[in-house]
Amino acid sequence: MGRDSQNQPPDAQSARITSIDALRGFVMFMMIFVNDLAGAGKTVPDWMVHFSDRHHRGESGMTFVDLVFPAFLFIVGMSIPFALGARTGKGEPKWTTVAHIILRTISLLSIGILMVHETPDTAALGWSGNWWTVLMYTSAIAAFCSMSPPAALPKSKWHTRKIVNRGVRLIGIMALVWLAFAFRGSNGERIISLSPLALSTKWYGILGLIAWAYLVTSLVYLLCDSHRTAILGCMALLMCLFVADRKGTFEGFWLKDIVGIGEMLGSLPAISVGGLLLGSLLIAADGLDLKARTRFTFWFVAACATAALLLNPLYGISKNSATPSWCLWACAITAALWYGFYVICDVGRVNAISRPLALAGQNVLLAYLLSEMLPGLLEALHLGDWYGHLATNVVLAVIRSALCGTLILLLSISLNRAGLRVKL
Repeated sequence: MGRDSQNQPPDAQSARITSIDALRGFVMFMMIFVNDLAGAGKTVPDWMVHFSDRHHRGESGMTFVDLVFPAFLFIVGMSIPFALGARTGKGEPKWTTVAHIILRTISLLSIGILMVHETPDTAALGWSGNWWTVLMYTSAIAAFCSMSPPAALPKSKWHTRKIVNRGVRLIGIMALVWLAFAFRGSNGERIISLSPLALSTKWYGILGLIAWAYLVTSLVYLLCDSHRTAILGCMALLMCLFVADRKGTFEGFWLKDIVGIGEMLGSLPAISVGGLLLGSLLIAADGLDLKARTRFTFWFVAACATAALLLNPLYGISKNSATPSWCLWACAITAALWYGFYVICDVGRVNAISRPLALAGQNVLLAYLLSEMLPGLLEALHLGDWYGHLATNVVLAVIRSALCGTLILLLSISLNRAGLRVKL
């Protein structure tokens, strides 16, 4: 994996920045941790769950839990200059890059739509709803898996390995389509119906929100490249979409029936574009040394925090509404957190911290799908009550959730080393 240093030239935009991988691994651990902790219910205090879960609707505020999802959006933006930059650096035509972006967006949206419908009704489905959930996540992993051949495998057998990989992906895709048509809710709800033709998207789910943010941020990158002033302007314009939506500007506009313009195409992508702004520094010739990166990150954090304070009286701080203040606080805190990882991983090169987190951060979609599959699997195996009894008080709940996050990340690292990755 490529290492970054203050004297190293920007070899290729495909070089990995250890601190980004480490931050991604840390955020994924926290995502698994807080999701599992939420299952402990009233056992955990208010500050360890989403602000909206324990407070009256409309109140302004957030907890550290409300920063986990936007932190991941920010990292998505930081990674784009490296992922898409590698494609353009190889001379790939822009239209193929756009096709890749669209295909990846559709893939994330598809999984997100299946996930947001949660567990189907067993009676209406005709078989176990919990096993439907397990099969859905297993099929999603299969549909987007990439099985790399081990180094010891003779090249003559690589072709057979590729055929097997394509076969597994095809089976996974077919299974997902079948599961989407088979879904039945408690009141007969369906994900897809043919008569009349309809697709129930609900709110697209977490992966769906990431998909829309990824789409918008990727297009911003293709339009602006690494021009930071232009990227900053786009970030501000996306925040303006939220304000315009609140003012009713898009009422009656057909796109509003498909996606929330103010949040899903506005303020949430603005977080990722903030990450893109910081990520563009890492590949810019004028941002190579530690001093330049420190100065830029400091001013970025200070500007976002100041803007969050100034905008707070207008819409407050709300994760559910994706208000500008919440988004800007998320950008400021995540950028500061990244800088801490940068000093530890890329400057100080403390391998005891950077290596395990960086390994965990290289296959996070697999870890996320495994973590989301776990509750359904426990219920299908009739182990749900037993798992719940492991969190009878706050200390046990924290220990259980920490072990859950650690074990899932270790499993994803092991599968990654065995050659299994989930790649959209």
